[in-house]
Amino acid sequence: MSQPERDSPEVWKPHVTVAAIVPHEGRFLIVEETGREDAVFNQPAGHLEPGESLIDAVVRETLEETGYRFQPHGIVALYLWRPDAASDRTILRVNFWGEALDQVHEAPLDADIIATHWLSKDELRARHARLRSPLVLRAVTDFEQGLHLPLDAVFDLIGHPPVEEAVLGA
Repeated sequence: MSQPERDSPEVWKPHVTVAAIVPHEGRFLIVEETGREDAVFNQPAGHLEPGESLIDAVVRETLEETGYRFQPHGIVALYLWRPDAASDRTILRVNFWGEALDQVHEAPLDADIIATHWLSKDELRARHARLRSPLVLRAVTDFEQGLHLPLDAVFDLIGHPPVEEAVLGA
C-alpha cells in the first residue's frame, strides 16, 4: 500500500487551536459563548488560520472574543484531546498565558460570544458542567501549579528562510 498524498483526505490531521490563560488578581478572563444546547464557559480560544503564527492566532482570538489586547508571556502546555472517543476528531490545543493590556471598546466581539467574565478557579469549578471542555479547568490548574514554558520555545518559520538556513547560517 502506498503512502497517501500529503493533502489527500486519507491523511489524518488534528484541529490546531490556541487558547489564552489571562490571570488578574486571582481571577481568569473567561468567555461565555453559545454551545450546542446551553451557554458554555471557555478561555478565549479558537482555530489557527492558514499562514498565521500561533502567537498571532492567540492574540487575534483574545481580541475577537473579549475585546482585550493580549500580551502572551509563555505557554502553559500543549494538549492533545479527543472530545468524542467514538470519533477520530482530535484537538491539538496550545494554551498560552499572558496579560490583558487594554480593552478596545469599539472592537466587535464574535457573534457566538454572550459575555466576558473574570472568574476564580472555584467559580470555574462550580460551573464544571458548563465548561466547553475539561481543558478549561485543566489549563487553569496547570498554570497555577507553575507549568510554564517560555515564549521563545515557539518558533514561527512560516514565511522565513528555510530551517537549514536559519540553523546552519547558509
